[in-house]
Amino acid sequence: MIFLKLNLMAYYLLLFIIAYFLISFVLPTWRVRKQTGINPFVVPNDNSPLGFIGKIFRLIILLTVAATVVNAFVPDWNKFLLPVWYLETDALRWLGWLLLHGSLAWIITAQWHMKKSWRIGIDEKNRTELVTSGLFRYSRNPVFLGMLATMAGLFFVLPNALTLLAYVLTWTVLQLQVRLEEEFLQKTHGEDYLRYSQKVRRWL
Repeated sequence: MIFLKLNLMAYYLLLFIIAYFLISFVLPTWRVRKQTGINPFVVPNDNSPLGFIGKIFRLIILLTVAATVVNAFVPDWNKFLLPVWYLETDALRWLGWLLLHGSLAWIITAQWHMKKSWRIGIDEKNRTELVTSGLFRYSRNPVFLGMLATMAGLFFVLPNALTLLAYVLTWTVLQLQVRLEEEFLQKTHGEDYLRYSQKVRRWL
């Protein structure tokens, strides 16, 4: 019975991660494109800093899916992913599930507050509104903050070298991404963004 329960949770984790990427990236991309006719996916496929960040994000997705697929279908291979056994506690596991579900709700809310300004990458061709309401009153980057919480949650649910690497890579590339976006937003919105950044923290 315990094995069956653990196996079901492993399948659920995999389904959750797949749903997470669909809800967080595919759905809002489709929504904005339908509303505006503009493709909100503006990550270049080149060797620029943004292009490099895009490649790392694809690697993060691959690592995340790989870790959850192994956990669901070949759990005996988990030992090859260097599990952090002393973090495999019920308390941390429940904290991880709370972070996973809470961060998804947070991201959905933040994306809804962005409305037509939602982008993946930096859109230099189509000017977007500066969003300062909703969750953006408390964080200048609530979507990215949610992503960090998601990867921390995944690590607590499934603590191993692969999920830790995914978290570290996420934290690193988001530090680069937000600074590039801040520079772009300051150029685009000028004093409005400067006043906003003085009132609201980068993260929380």
